[in-house]
Amino acid sequence: MSVGKNIRTHREANGLSKEELALKARIGVQTLQSYESDERTPELDTILKLSTVLDIPASELMEFDTDDDSNIDDELKALIKEVGQKRTKLLLKKARDFSEEDVLKAMNFLYDLNQQKK
Repeated sequence: MSVGKNIRTHREANGLSKEELALKARIGVQTLQSYESDERTPELDTILKLSTVLDIPASELMEFDTDDDSNIDDELKALIKEVGQKRTKLLLKKARDFSEEDVLKAMNFLYDLNQQKK
């Protein structure tokens, strides 16, 4: 599902009208409408406001389900299945904030930490 569809789904699950959610999140009704119809994508601070009002983690609003995974190779599919979609998404979302060098340092740190446990 898209961010907009996630917002609408959680709004409806909470029994809120668009007007009620917009008022509680302190955004305009038209703005909320544009998010739910996927005309616009909310900024992170708006997603945080909405997630607070809807009482769900912001990551749930930002989750996408795509049926087209034809561009993903078999090894990557197997890794996603093994690690789990939620952890994979979390790792990838965090990884994009760091340089390749930072990611390698973090991976080495995690490897060393895992070796100390053994």
